[in-house]
Amino acid sequence: MNKDQVEGRMEEVKGKVKEVVGKVVGNEKLKGEGAGDQAAGKVQSTYGDIKEKTKDAIKSGADKL
Repeated sequence: MNKDQVEGRMEEVKGKVKEVVGKVVGNEKLKGEGAGDQAAGKVQSTYGDIKEKTKDAIKSGADKL
């Protein structure tokens, strides 16, 4: 697991908490910020996933040589 995967997933969780709190207290701005944080976190964690898979594929290919 790399830094982007961890940070991205943490950002997703933070966004979900913000969104839920925004819904509970009726704060649309906080709810929107939460949704935005979740989206940003998803992008970052996906980027991390791709980096990890690429690294694994390169290592696997190098091992076959």
